[in-house]
Parts: sequence; C-alpha cells; structure tokens
Amino acid sequence: MNGTDLLALLPEGWRRVPLKATCNFFVSNVDKHSFDDELPVRLCNYTDVYKNDRVSPDMELMAATATPQEIERFHLEVGDVVITKDSESWNDIAVPAYVEGTADDFVCGYHLAFIRPRKEVLDGRFLFRCLQSRPVALQLELEATGVTRYGLPKDSIGLAVLSLPPLPAQVRIANYLDGEIARIDGLIAEKERMLGLLEEKRAALISRVVTRGLDPNAPLKPSDQDWLGEVPAHWEVQPIKYLAVVGNGSTPSVENASYWSDDGYPWLNSSVVNEPLVIKASRFVTETALKECHLPKIQPPAVLVGITGQGRTRALSSLLGIEATINQHLAFIKPHCDALHPGYLCHWLGHAYAFLRSDSDGAGSTKGAITCEQLANMRIPVPPTGEQLEICAHIRKSLDVAEPLQSEIQNSLNLLMERRAALITAAVTGQIPLEELQP
Repeated sequence: MNGTDLLALLPEGWRRVPLKATCNFFVSNVDKHSFDDELPVRLCNYTDVYKNDRVSPDMELMAATATPQEIERFHLEVGDVVITKDSESWNDIAVPAYVEGTADDFVCGYHLAFIRPRKEVLDGRFLFRCLQSRPVALQLELEATGVTRYGLPKDSIGLAVLSLPPLPAQVRIANYLDGEIARIDGLIAEKERMLGLLEEKRAALISRVVTRGLDPNAPLKPSDQDWLGEVPAHWEVQPIKYLAVVGNGSTPSVENASYWSDDGYPWLNSSVVNEPLVIKASRFVTETALKECHLPKIQPPAVLVGITGQGRTRALSSLLGIEATINQHLAFIKPHCDALHPGYLCHWLGHAYAFLRSDSDGAGSTKGAITCEQLANMRIPVPPTGEQLEICAHIRKSLDVAEPLQSEIQNSLNLLMERRAALITAAVTGQIPLEELQP
C-alpha cells in the first residue's frame, strides 16, 4: 500500500503530518543529582511517566536541582506530553503521559523527552492519545536503537507521522476517549485489585513456609537477623556462599559481529526474571564471546537474580531451566551441594525481595544495585533437604489450586487492555465517525 492509498483511508478533512510540523520537542538532560549552586526543582522522572497516564506537580516527585537555563528549557507546561526515551526493553520506548498541571519548579527529567504541541493546530490531549495508539507507538519503537538498552534518537520523534483532523474534531475525540478510557480503566483497576489480592495470598503462603516450615508446632530459635525473625530450631542459618557459587556475566560488544549469532549459546538479560522459569533466550553469543568476554556457562538448575536498576526487576529471581550465560545486570546462584535445593532458594529469595531492595538502596557506590558479594554473604535459613522438597511441593500444590482463577482474571484483564488499545487507535485514526463520539 503506497502513501496515496493511506491518505485515501482518512476521513475527509484529515491529513497525515510529521509530528515536527505541529510540535516542538525536547530531550532532557536534567539528572537526579543536587548541587548547592543550582536551584531546587521537582523532577518528573521515568517511573512517573511510565506508571501514569497523567503527570502534575501534585504527585510525589523527586527533589533535585537544575540551572536556571535548564529550568527554562525543560519546564513542563499544561498540554505537554512527556515520553520515555530510553529503556531496557524496546517496547517500553515512547510511553506517553499528559501534563495536566504545572508549577515554576516542575521540570522534565533525564531519560525522557517532552513534546509541546502548537495549540493553534494540535490539542495536547489528542496528541497524547495519538502517542498511545499502536500506529504511532510502533513507529517510535522501530526507531529505538540498542541491544541491552534502547534509546530513541531525537530526530525520530519529529518524524513520527500523525493522522490529524481539524482542531475541533481533535477536542471531540479527546473528550470521548477521556470518558470511555476512564470507564475501561475502572474495570482494569478492579481486575488488577483482584490479582493483587491473589498475589498477596501467594506471597504470604510462601513467606510463611520458607521461614517457619510446615509444622506449626516446631520449636523456634532466633535467626539473628531482625528482618527475618525466628525460624525452626532444627534449621541451619548459613551464608549462601557456603552452599552455592555466586557470579554474574557481561554484555559482549555489540560492535563486534564475531560475538553474536542467531543460533549460538543462549545469552540472557535481566528481563528473564519476570518469568518463574527461564526456558528460552532471545539473544545468542558465540564461543568467541564466551572466551574473550569471560562469560560463565551456567548449568541448570540454578537461580537467577536481577541485581541492578530502579525498576521492579532488581531483586526478582527465577529458576534457570536451560544452559545459558547472562549479562551484568543478573547474578546466578548455583548450589554446589545437595544441602540447598534451587526451588526452595528461589522461593526464599522471593520472600526476601523487599529486604534486598531496601538493602541495595543504601548509600554509596552500590546504591540501586545488589552485588554478588551481598548475595554470597546473605544468611538464609536452610531446612533439611527432605523438608525443602516438602516445602516446594506444598507451595506447588497451593499454586495449582489458585492459578486457574488467576489465569481467568488475567485473561479478562488482557481483553480489557486490548479493547482499550483498539479503541484509542480507532478514534485517533478516524475509524469511528465523529457523530458516534459521545463524551
């Protein structure tokens, strides 16, 4: 289909224009550091945009500093749209949020760009919905470059093509979507609340059995760790390094073609810890990379742990089910004796998630990162091997009961999310007649 055919698909009065013809756009370089010779600001950060459809100074924002020139250049105004510019995943690029409030010290932060529509031709809320639509989002995702971290070039923002109706129609479409999406979001929130309750129940079950075992009458003893409390008296409490090998990997240079292959040795990044069991890889490295980059060959069963970043993957863990190597944002824990079962260890690390996050947020060079040394020295309660297996079986049996309901709710949630995305795309591309749009 050529450009003329695409134009023919638009309703009368609509036109396709590059974003740069209707907007100004800026890439921020204001970081999270504070300096005495700069002015205090409230910083709109990556997570503020990624997790919210709308941003304003009324949110809980990071306190930072910026120069007067930076404040003038990157100050956010009502009607702007902020997008994520960098991410560990290409499909998290250009996630938008609409700016619905402003203040003199409200500033766009690093890893973000913001787009300011020219109000005589483009409504900010319509632009926000265009950026949420699949055609525009896909254009920007495809422009992102990188292997382990993706970035959106500034020029690519301006080249994204919008389907643009007259301004009154933009406002009508934006009003309609605000109402419809609010109703769908209410249903989504209810489904997410139900999934959250199920997850709380799951976490409570796992926490109870990996810290107290299956016998409610077992005598207890102090674990000598305030956050952990008491554990069964017959359990050992030992550093992980006495029971397992701990290490991490690296990322071979993407410029060296001899390091990468379509069918080489599986290489994993930190996104894999979002799954309970890792059984496939999306990238592969060569034997040359394994040798020259000193990448570990990890044999299953082992446990992988996310060790860097401010996102949820830091401190998440999963079981490794395939032979693989890993990047520097992951650590592996490979038990070297029968005294520690990988399944029990993975469940226990799930219980320790909040502690690991808090512990790695401390001051110093390790802020926002868990080191292999921290993991190796971490003292964990170790039941007898047979009891570890019983604990894993008990957890599996309980999850088998809960997972069908969880799956049903998740499927319903997925359908709502698909409906939401399809409605936005249909409205901003002219597939819904204006006379049918009732706010």
